Amino acid sequence: MSGPGAAVVAAVDVGTQSARLLVGDGAGELLRRSAITHLGRGVRERRTFEQDRLADTLDTLRDFRRQMDELGVVRARGISTEVVRLAGDPSAFLGPASEVLGFELELVSGEEEGALAFAGATAGLDPADGPFVTVDLGGGSCEFALGSQRCERVFSAAFGASVLTESYIERDPPRPEELIAALSIVEAHVDEVARTIPELREAGTFVGLGGTFTTMAAVEIGLVEYDPNQVHGFVLTRAAAEDVFRTLVTESHADRLHNPGLDPARGHTIVGGSCAVVAIMRYFGLDEVRVSERDLLDGIVGELLRGSTR
Repeated sequence: MSGPGAAVVAAVDVGTQSARLLVGDGAGELLRRSAITHLGRGVRERRTFEQDRLADTLDTLRDFRRQMDELGVVRARGISTEVVRLAGDPSAFLGPASEVLGFELELVSGEEEGALAFAGATAGLDPADGPFVTVDLGGGSCEFALGSQRCERVFSAAFGASVLTESYIERDPPRPEELIAALSIVEAHVDEVARTIPELREAGTFVGLGGTFTTMAAVEIGLVEYDPNQVHGFVLTRAAAEDVFRTLVTESHADRLHNPGLDPARGHTIVGGSCAVVAIMRYFGLDEVRVSERDLLDGIVGELLRGSTR
């Protein structure tokens, strides 16, 4: 970030599962908020937004606008990603959302999404631990980005926690064949990623971003109350990921919610999300993944503080 006295800036991200806000200045982070709105529910099948999900998301953005005003934000950028890319009429959301925010909510490509996430997640990492691969697992897509000092390659894969859960998980608790199907489709996507960017296999550090990674870390730690300071930088080992996976996907939804660290709003989609995490770790033979609370929001804020204009 820039030095003391820098302007107060904000980043907004609206995804398949959640809407998020980050406000910062030259001294650091002023506010970070996330609200699970499930805007993407059913969009892949119907190519339109459910009206209640649309209304809840717009209410959340109104609240974000109020908080930005209270903190004196002078410059902001907002983006939306896979959920809006899939909609038959993106303007049905982007228009009202931009009006509520008071600035344009942009629809960005998966490649730009991945590059911003890479910038935010790796800003504080030791270059000696690179090259880095950031795995930004969202509700509707998963961006793999590779680089050392900067992002060099990005591949946006068409799977995410919500998509996998909606497409493959029908029973509660899930049947083994449903889990196998979800794991297999992730493996197929990741195989395409690895063939496109073979250098991924040589990376020094894999960094996991998004609610699934942070939730699995929180469950492994056993956080009764979520603490981002304990989650950020947590090393999720392969053994721990497999253990959390087995716990979450073999329980019924009602039982699953009793696990400390699991946000009840993620009680359903964590099944597909945890399938994605273990499938990725198995495919690349990873012993561990470093979990990050820093992501594309941090990438946008850093960009704004450096005076970039879009």
